[in-house]
Amino acid sequence: MSYSYSYNTKIELCKLPCERDCCAAAEAYGMLLFANTFSRREIRIITGNKSLGKRIIDVFMMAFKTSFDTMPDEEHIGKQPYLISRPEKISRIFEAYGFSKDNMLAHNVNLGMLEDDCCRTSFVRGAFLTGGAVTDPEKRYHLEIVTPHYNVSRQTFSLLLDMALTPKEASRSGNYIIYFKQSSAIEDFLTLIGAPVHAMKLMSAKIEKDMINTVTRKINCDNANLDKIVDAADAQIKAIKQIMAAGAFEKLTERLKETARLRLDNPSLSISELAAISVPAVTKSCMNHRMRKFVEIALTFDGL
Repeated sequence: MSYSYSYNTKIELCKLPCERDCCAAAEAYGMLLFANTFSRREIRIITGNKSLGKRIIDVFMMAFKTSFDTMPDEEHIGKQPYLISRPEKISRIFEAYGFSKDNMLAHNVNLGMLEDDCCRTSFVRGAFLTGGAVTDPEKRYHLEIVTPHYNVSRQTFSLLLDMALTPKEASRSGNYIIYFKQSSAIEDFLTLIGAPVHAMKLMSAKIEKDMINTVTRKINCDNANLDKIVDAADAQIKAIKQIMAAGAFEKLTERLKETARLRLDNPSLSISELAAISVPAVTKSCMNHRMRKFVEIALTFDGL
């Protein structure tokens, strides 16, 4: 089965080892704040990515020693929820982030959980895994992380700035979006959170696009120059024939006569090419001067 670029990027991220409890808690924190539902009644994360499903289970077990109450069937294909609904499990998770079971849940990023650089990176990785998506770079450059919580979006945005990234912000359908549109910014983001392979694929796609665009521009430029050469040659040949029709050809100097015959025998050559095959060879400027002379002479006759 062929998966999307975004799907495969998350598979790469899910292969990273999570070696420290603090990083597991930070990654789970990102997952929760950007999850489908994070409330005192239930925690619900929906995904159809089996690698991500396994990652969620492992990270929650490492961070909270807690399992999910409802998980998808192994054989199921498509998106399914990973659900925690038992109050004691939810309380354990809330307390891990400094929330008392008696307090209202405020959806904010507790920066005290993210003091180390490794934990900040883990938090952002978790946010992307549950709330993020990245477009196939062969189509366009776009990576976004979405949450329904305004404060979470603003605080994560500030966190990314502190991590030397350059995100932008938007809102859509009641959700708050952190996004990147430049290929280099997406490469930096993916590399930071642990997906260098897909960062490299994005870079390769950009190089290929740039090469194709360069070739296309060159072809267009060559075609435009060819059109100019053809138009100029047509005008020059028309002028020479006008001079002949007026019986004035024999009045030309021998050099102009030779040049006129050269042009009539080689209608597709450029001025530079004509100058090179002229006997004796002349400069492009000299050949250009002779061609202008034909047009000037022809203008003295009717019909041009």
